[in-house]
Amino acid sequence: MPVFAANPILIEFPESFESSRLLIRAPLWGDGAPLNEAVAESLEELRPWMPWAQTLPAPEDSEANIRDARLKFLARSDLRLMLISKETGALVGSSGLHRIDWQVRRFEIGYWIRTSCAKQGFVTEAVNAITQFAIDELQANRIEIRCDAQNTRSAAVALRAGYTLEGTLRSDRCDVNGELRNTLVFAKVRGTEF
Repeated sequence: MPVFAANPILIEFPESFESSRLLIRAPLWGDGAPLNEAVAESLEELRPWMPWAQTLPAPEDSEANIRDARLKFLARSDLRLMLISKETGALVGSSGLHRIDWQVRRFEIGYWIRTSCAKQGFVTEAVNAITQFAIDELQANRIEIRCDAQNTRSAAVALRAGYTLEGTLRSDRCDVNGELRNTLVFAKVRGTEF
């Protein structure tokens, strides 16, 4: 197993990889327009779960968001990943590895899918590929998926991808309306699930 540099910015790994139907890659300058289009299409479905999806951002705000994500990717502080259809070249959604602890090698996978691509297995496919990337390239020891206990579709993805439900954190966060919510914690752990 490789030993990581003390400074995460020195850690090298590929910026893109593929699953059967998806190119999964780091954000790039210019991704703001397709991101804005996907969010506009999907705002009603995203609004109950995503604090950032309460209003549609201006196109230039989406590009600024992408550029910030690119910088964080390069700094290794957050690894947003764009999900691109290999067939059409269109943005299917976004995922990534968040809340990173490089010492422990712990990552949390987050995800969302544009409405026109929902219920086609893209998110589960992406989660499986990102999980394998984290295991192989980042030597992950623990990978988590967390979601609002009421978000049954997100929880179903975690279960389909073979994650174990470790528990429910009761009243641990506020939802998009400021109300207390419960959070489901799913995980895969080295030596147990991989």
